[in-house]
Amino acid sequence: MRNSMAPRMKSSSAAEPRSRRVLLYSMNFTPEPIGIGKYSGELAEYLSASGYQVEVVAAVPHYPGWQIFKKHRNWWRTETNNGVRISRCPLYVCRNMRGLSRVLCPISFALSSAITVIWRVLVFRPATIMCVEPTLFAAPAALLASALTGARTVLHVQDLEIDAAFAVAHLRGKWLRRLAEAYERLVMKSFDQVVTISLKMRDLIRGKGVKPERLSVVRNWVDTNEIKPMACPSPFRAELGIPDSTFVVLYSGNLGLKQGLEIIPEIAAKLVEHKDILFLLFGDGPEKAGLIEKSKSLPNLRVYPLQPRERLSALLNLADAHILTQRQGTTDLVLPSKLGGMLASGRHCIVMADAGTELHEFLQGAAILLKPGNIEECSEVILHLRGTMPDGCAALQRCLGEMGADACLSRFSEILVG
Repeated sequence: MRNSMAPRMKSSSAAEPRSRRVLLYSMNFTPEPIGIGKYSGELAEYLSASGYQVEVVAAVPHYPGWQIFKKHRNWWRTETNNGVRISRCPLYVCRNMRGLSRVLCPISFALSSAITVIWRVLVFRPATIMCVEPTLFAAPAALLASALTGARTVLHVQDLEIDAAFAVAHLRGKWLRRLAEAYERLVMKSFDQVVTISLKMRDLIRGKGVKPERLSVVRNWVDTNEIKPMACPSPFRAELGIPDSTFVVLYSGNLGLKQGLEIIPEIAAKLVEHKDILFLLFGDGPEKAGLIEKSKSLPNLRVYPLQPRERLSALLNLADAHILTQRQGTTDLVLPSKLGGMLASGRHCIVMADAGTELHEFLQGAAILLKPGNIEECSEVILHLRGTMPDGCAALQRCLGEMGADACLSRFSEILVG
C-alpha cells in the first residue's frame, strides 16, 4: 500500500488522542488495483503516514473481476498493512454481475459488515467515521455506530449508485425507484459532511436534500510523479510485439456495463483495413468475456488482463491515444477514476461525453470530446490523429492541477478531521 504520494511515516499508537483516529468503511479497498479500492487505499495510507490512527472495515478484495482474489478467503478476518488495521468481511459475488446480482452484492456486504463496524467503532473510538458510497446500504450501520459513540460522520460519494443502477437497468420500476430514492435522501441527510468527486455530482446530491454547507468536492487524484510521459517507447511495445509505427488506441480499466465498451469493437471493425491501427483493452469485469469473443474476429482488437500498479505508467504510455467511452445517461453519475492517469500520460485522449455534462466541461481543450456512441466521428478522429503528437496544452495542465494528489489528499484530510 506504500506509494510516492504519502508523506514520511510518523509513529502512531493506541495513545494517540481520539481526534486523530479515523475509521474508513469502504466495500472496496486495496489491493484492488483500480477504482474506489485504489483511492480508499491511498487515502488510508496518506492519513496513516501523516500521523493519524486509521482502521478500515472493507470487503474481501474482489474488484474489478467480481471474483475473490487469490490467497483470500470470502470470510471474516483481520489483517494489518503499513500500520492500518483492516477488518475484512465476506460478500456475494459471481462472474455474471448483472441485474439482481449487482444489488445483492452490496447488500450482502452491508449485512456481513454491520456488526463488525459497530464493534470496531466501540473499541477503536474514532473521532470520524467515513463511509464510502458505493455502498449506501452500509451507511445505517455507520450512522448507528456514530450515535453510540458521538463520532463525526463523513460520506464519500464516489458513485451515485442508485441513479446509476436505474440508468443501466440493473434496477427497474417506478415504485422501486421512489422507495430507493427516499432511502437515499434520508441516509445522505443524516451525515455530518458529504464529499463527492465532481461539481455535477455535488449538484445532484444537493437536489437530494443535503445542505450546501455540508457538501464538499475533492476530485479523484493522480500522482504525476508516478504517472508521467515517457521519453522513450513503452516497454510494452516490445513485449507485445507491436511495431513502433503502429498507432495504439488504448482503454485500461473496468470492463463493465456503465463504460459502454461495446462501441470499441464496432470502431475497430470500421477501421480493420487500416493495418497500422491497433485497439488494446486492458482490464477485467463482467463484459470481458464478450469483448474477448468479439476480438476473435477482429485482428486489430486485443484484450489483456489488468497490469500491476508498478507498470501502470508504462502501460498508459503504450497508447498513442486513450479512449474513454461512456454509456449515455450515466456520465454525470460518476467521474471515471481512470481519467487522471490518461491525462497524466500526456497522450491524446478521446472522451465520449454529452455537452453540458461535467466531464465535457472539465475537459474542454484538454481532450477530444465526442458524443457517446458516435462510431463514425470517432473513427474519423482516430484516422486524423495518426502521426500527430499531443501538445501538452494549458488546458491539460489545468486539469492535472485540479487532480494533483498532494492537494487533493491534503484537502480530504482537513475535511475528515473537521
